[in-house]
Amino acid sequence: MTAAVPQITLNNGVTVPQLGFGVWQVGDDEVTPAVATALEAGYRHIDTAAIYGNEKGVGAAIAQSGLAREELFVTTKLWNAEQGFDSTLRAFDESLGKLGLDTVDLYLIHWPVPAKDAYVDTWKAFERLYAEGRVRAIGVSNFEPHHLNRLLAGTDVVPAVNQIELHPFLQQVALREELARHQVVTEAYSPLSSGKGVIDDPTIRAIAAAHGKTPAQVTLRWHIEIGNLVIPKSVTPERIRENIDLFDFELTEDDRAQVSGLERDGRVGAHPDTMNMGA
Repeated sequence: MTAAVPQITLNNGVTVPQLGFGVWQVGDDEVTPAVATALEAGYRHIDTAAIYGNEKGVGAAIAQSGLAREELFVTTKLWNAEQGFDSTLRAFDESLGKLGLDTVDLYLIHWPVPAKDAYVDTWKAFERLYAEGRVRAIGVSNFEPHHLNRLLAGTDVVPAVNQIELHPFLQQVALREELARHQVVTEAYSPLSSGKGVIDDPTIRAIAAAHGKTPAQVTLRWHIEIGNLVIPKSVTPERIRENIDLFDFELTEDDRAQVSGLERDGRVGAHPDTMNMGA
């Protein structure tokens, strides 16, 4: 049975399931059964990227699912090495071919890559893909306010989404407020801090015990309630199912306040201002 996952409306009117399934660090052979399990559990939003090396396996799971294309929301991302106008268009065609799809629902610039300094030209290629109807929405990932403001000043289409590292130890409050000001939806990756302590935190565990839920479920529910798109990943069937079982309970105002108190600037991934891999 499909879980009752809420929909978020993007700034161009496209709707996206608020909870998705991420496949970072899942090999191409392992990703097909993982995505198949996710689709069976009720996920309809799948998030991949060219650099993950698993677009083909994701596409295979989609093809084998028997689900109508319009039931699914598929995101992929342009890798840093392919930034630039012409190279972006070529890379998009490659991703589309691997996925076995005619369109993607959301295409993201994976990182701003300051050493390459090509994200404005790259965005202009994104705008072309969007205008041609090959992408239903375009967005960015790992953009700080200064990257976003430069993009807005030099291009026409406001990004629909900014996908960023976000979890109770790194809540990105100022960035989320800036995104909201521009009607850009915040999407959280590493929503459980990539196993770096959030689900072992005593506060999270106490809230989970009070609700008869797991620490992961409480953390993901927090993301849902503060309005994030959120894309947990797992290859374990039980966890995949657990991570979508979020819609039969709500956190209290005190629960949310306690989670808000866990902020510690606890970034576990790279910082966008210094991440230049593939430049």
